[in-house]
Amino acid sequence: MFWSKNAKPSLEGMELAEQCQIEAEGLYRSGKYHCAEAVFETVRRHFAADIPESIVGTVSGFGFGSNSGCICGAVSGGTVALGLVLTDKKETTHLTKELHTWFSEKYGVTCCKIIRKTHKGACPVLTGEVTGKIAEMLGRK
Repeated sequence: MFWSKNAKPSLEGMELAEQCQIEAEGLYRSGKYHCAEAVFETVRRHFAADIPESIVGTVSGFGFGSNSGCICGAVSGGTVALGLVLTDKKETTHLTKELHTWFSEKYGVTCCKIIRKTHKGACPVLTGEVTGKIAEMLGRK
């Protein structure tokens, strides 16, 4: 899919998960947010809008596998976003495990270094996909 930084897809009539997926991918592609920040900010906007945007800085260190190449920043940011939205620790733990399992099955690993080698250029797309998955999971509660 061609993507323009200036393009604004119409979100009218879309499922929330799909809206979140498109929005997070757009935030990543804008260059203003990296993977963890884009996931976290999109979830915040849709599920915890009363919390100020400045909180996004709490996940800034998770981008690019925490700058060491370890766990994917989108997954890390998503994990923190689940904790932001959910109040029940068991539910947060359950959905975090579901997210990690889903991601591992889809991409084979959660390691940023490996993903960036085996799925070159996939970061914007997987950032959106992680966000869409989180929105889908939160929509079930």
